[in-house]
Amino acid sequence: MGLWTAARTRAAGLSAEGTVGRGISLDLARARAAQISGVRYDLSFDLTAKDTAAGAVVIRFDRAGDSGDLVLDFRGPTLADLMVNGRPLSAEGRVDGHLALPASLLKTGPNIVSARFATPIAASGAAIIRYHDDKDGQTYLYTLLVPSDANLLFPCFDQPDLKAYFRWTITAPSGWTVIANGPLDGQQPETGGTRWRFAETEPISTYLAAFAAGPWTRWTSAPAGERPISLYARASRRAEVDAEAQIATNRAAVRWLSDWFGIPFPFAKLDLLLAPAFPFGGMEHVGAVFYNEDRFIFREPPTLPQRVGRDATIYHEISHQWFGDDVTMRWFDDLWLKEGFSTYMAARIQAELLPESNAWTTFLLSTKTPAYRADATSGTQALWQPLANLEAAKSNYGPIVYNKAPAVIKQLAFLVGEAGFRRGLHRFLTDHAYGNATWQDLLGAVGGASGIDLTTFGKQYVLRAGLPRVETQLRIAVGKITSLTLVQQPVRALPGDAGGAWPMKVRVRLGYHTRPDVVLDAAFDGKTATVAGAAGLPVPDYVWPNDDDQGYGLFLPDDRTLTWIVAHVGTVKDPLLRAMLWSAVWDTVRDVRFAPARYIAMLLDHLPAETDEQISRIILSRGAAALDVYLPDDASAPLRTRWEQALLARIDDATLGYGLRKDALDRLIATARTPLALGRLRDLLAGRTTFVGAAIRQPTRWAIVRRLIAIGAPDATALYATEQRLDQSSEAVKDAFVARAATPDRAVKAAYFSRYFDDATLNEAWASESLGAFNTIEQAELTLPFLRPALDRLEWIRQNRRIFFLPAWIDAFIGGQRDAAALDVVDRFLEAQPTLPLDVRRKVLTARDELALTVRIRTAAFTVSAADI
Repeated sequence: MGLWTAARTRAAGLSAEGTVGRGISLDLARARAAQISGVRYDLSFDLTAKDTAAGAVVIRFDRAGDSGDLVLDFRGPTLADLMVNGRPLSAEGRVDGHLALPASLLKTGPNIVSARFATPIAASGAAIIRYHDDKDGQTYLYTLLVPSDANLLFPCFDQPDLKAYFRWTITAPSGWTVIANGPLDGQQPETGGTRWRFAETEPISTYLAAFAAGPWTRWTSAPAGERPISLYARASRRAEVDAEAQIATNRAAVRWLSDWFGIPFPFAKLDLLLAPAFPFGGMEHVGAVFYNEDRFIFREPPTLPQRVGRDATIYHEISHQWFGDDVTMRWFDDLWLKEGFSTYMAARIQAELLPESNAWTTFLLSTKTPAYRADATSGTQALWQPLANLEAAKSNYGPIVYNKAPAVIKQLAFLVGEAGFRRGLHRFLTDHAYGNATWQDLLGAVGGASGIDLTTFGKQYVLRAGLPRVETQLRIAVGKITSLTLVQQPVRALPGDAGGAWPMKVRVRLGYHTRPDVVLDAAFDGKTATVAGAAGLPVPDYVWPNDDDQGYGLFLPDDRTLTWIVAHVGTVKDPLLRAMLWSAVWDTVRDVRFAPARYIAMLLDHLPAETDEQISRIILSRGAAALDVYLPDDASAPLRTRWEQALLARIDDATLGYGLRKDALDRLIATARTPLALGRLRDLLAGRTTFVGAAIRQPTRWAIVRRLIAIGAPDATALYATEQRLDQSSEAVKDAFVARAATPDRAVKAAYFSRYFDDATLNEAWASESLGAFNTIEQAELTLPFLRPALDRLEWIRQNRRIFFLPAWIDAFIGGQRDAAALDVVDRFLEAQPTLPLDVRRKVLTARDELALTVRIRTAAFTVSAADI
């Protein structure tokens, strides 16, 4: 073993050959966590070169005695002048992004390691992202390190439970502004630029380290007695940024959370950055939250869902300052802990601060519905996801973490009660401040504070994949209820499932038109829940077993209830209940019990009376799916005229608000096929008609051009060229790139497919946005030949792209298909790839099962009456 002793090998998490392999393994992380503590990074970067940042680091830490060699992580191209406690160490032994610091150079107690290094700056694939503003020629830089790219930026111990104090010093070109995790501590001119110094941070995980540099424009708000909050954006977009409103929303979230948790904002400062071409909605870096510029700057009047969506992102990222940044999961197997809580807390903030927005309707439609969809497939997984190496951590992100987790937390809060839940969270955050915790710590704190044993809850919701299917058993006699029981069973049998019942408390609504509704609580005792108090009541018009949406499961209506919903859903006043009932009908479509054509007919019957923007948006989205995905073309064709006429009537209805009319326009653009709709779109584009009294603006104009390209309209090429001439904004280059991806031409598709892999200058956010256009559903036959090549590149994508690109890729290429031939391609791929990484296989299975369901619905022998058409 040469230099390595067996004891040192085990202590350092090394193999017998003295290597640790790619990424950060769990063994390595556990070993290092036992070796060192009290880590501090002093980091210096020079950003004055175009493609490479030169850096220097001084790392201080305490080391346990007799703990063997210590592994340092760094994947950048250059590592030099490495010193360990004042003694030189060659960096030539670096393998797979790791270098062993030998025990002979280390001490018990305080140690100092220093080095010079370099790291790339690039449009994508680097730890420092470069964005070139085509409008004013300026360059902007920002870092992106989650989940484990800190070691691509600088030498470090890159694992979440080795929290460290950070001190940044950054030299940037003159005229630039730099922000980082800590407060600004001073700046001074340098040859060719300015040096910015920042104060030391509180202890934070390496993935939360960040800086941004460029000629940013800045807004600052500093009410008396409160910390300043600053917002930064590209100078060329200054006139478009509603900075005051954005800062106010962030500040309101800080105030609310500080009060609700009973714990002040845990960090020294808060800056906000609107990052161009940012691949996420937001990122919660300590002291420097980055938001997606495109989602935060509205180029046309926003609808309610757009405004709520932006606010929800703010609430989510600010919640992370407590859940994720202050208290961080020990390892990325508990990713759900921070993401689930931040999404759940965002809903609570919305409910308190924006009561008119119907926050729990938003939660149902935007959070829980995607959770149910993913959790019902064979590709689902548990909230807690075993993770052997951080290299695979990006694949753990998805609807289970972001959507199921907050839905489960909502059930947890209802199960234990508000007071105990809130006391438990305060205890959890206090006990683990500036540290790390696990899901067992969380349930222990909440269970202890509420006096409820949550062992079974953890076993069934945290460690078990899948969800229950809940059905109603109503027995009646002589006009009275004799019994009402809820029965649960798994939606699908999953390999290795230990079984058992999900503990759940729900509210059951008995709906009447002749008397007030009755709402009764029910708790599952095993697989059944008897609704006490229902016996002896008059027979209701309908039964809804998940009133107030507290439960987690697929709640399906009985036939009696389904019949009532179809006829009367528009009369239900409460928006959350109405949204749940609409969703129940859609679930029966996906359960192959209710014909897609009947759903469209029902939708068009009730649409004129629907005035809730969020409900209108979701039911129209589902109607479009029924029309374009679930129905064969010969079955959908007779419905299209009525569909388009209904949308046009809604667009022109002056009694409706802007948001409802805009949503109808967006849906018309997405589904337009006949001369009736296409004529209106061309008139809008040419200015021959207006929308809500004004000419349409971007991005609606580009959306119309994209649609005309997608359907092969003869004037599409000319309209595309015209729009490029008219729109000279910096966003137009991206919009044009996305629109052209919809071209129904194999050569164009092939060129795009190649660029996704071969063009290092193509920003990842642009590529991701274009995937839907590339896979336009009407072009399924054209894009089918690209399906297998797209699947063959999954492992490359997993290694080389950011967190959300892989699922977006899979969903676009498989979701852009609807026939058995495509399903066969996916199944053959899975059969031929027995060693496909499990996390990738699960994502493919999730999309595969959706495609299989589509094929099943399209081939079902539904009986459709003339009234449905």
